Amino acid sequence: MAEKSVAIVQARSGSSRLPGKVLCDIGGHTMLDEVLQRCKRIPGIDEVWCAVPKNNEDDKVAEVAREAEAFVFRGSEDDVLKRYADTAIAAAAAVVLRVTSDCPLIDPKVCGEVLALLKKTKADYACNNLRHEWAHGLDCEAFSIECLAEANKFADAAFDREHVTPWIRNNSAYRRVHLSPPDDKMKKYRWTVDTKEDLEFVRRIFPLIPKGENRFAYQVVCNVLERNPDLLLINAVQAGRSRPQSVSIV
Repeated sequence: MAEKSVAIVQARSGSSRLPGKVLCDIGGHTMLDEVLQRCKRIPGIDEVWCAVPKNNEDDKVAEVAREAEAFVFRGSEDDVLKRYADTAIAAAAAVVLRVTSDCPLIDPKVCGEVLALLKKTKADYACNNLRHEWAHGLDCEAFSIECLAEANKFADAAFDREHVTPWIRNNSAYRRVHLSPPDDKMKKYRWTVDTKEDLEFVRRIFPLIPKGENRFAYQVVCNVLERNPDLLLINAVQAGRSRPQSVSIV
């Protein structure tokens, strides 16, 4: 039997900078729904799960995830790593692909390539942000259930428990591989949603994206921005300050 590959999206209503962002409308539907719909189109993924805190404040988040036809697991609010690991166990996942709920422009094809890279190289961990080469907001990670279980067992720093994968990323005992883009034009973009300016940016982008399955491709967004360069000014300050964490490849 083939190993079960599961995409897990962590989501909650709370956010220090932009509370309720995953439930914000970005074109007639919530940001969380957009992320989950894109995850369902990732090549090689068997199921999509949403890891949601078990509290009343996040009942709406769980409801939106179920309406998007994702599986839902309710777990720890503060210990995100435990919630994530418990979700993977509930899903009976052998391989996990991690996508965050604040990346509504995530590209299913790129995610599928990261997943395929993990399997082809038989690495422990694969991603596209060991080095900053892609747009911030196309980030994804793939790893084995064994890595996740070890992280959940041994990681004790608060930062590691909150951000799920730093313990894995920084563990030199694991073989880590990185997916690079075809060129270096992507790293100037910021497509994640962490501030009100980021939210305004994606709200302005979505009406300009053509309909159809091809709309999920990152190249489509690049084309829109090339035709509308003024949009880059909306969250330019955030783009200049924010960079995904990087580690050296050992």
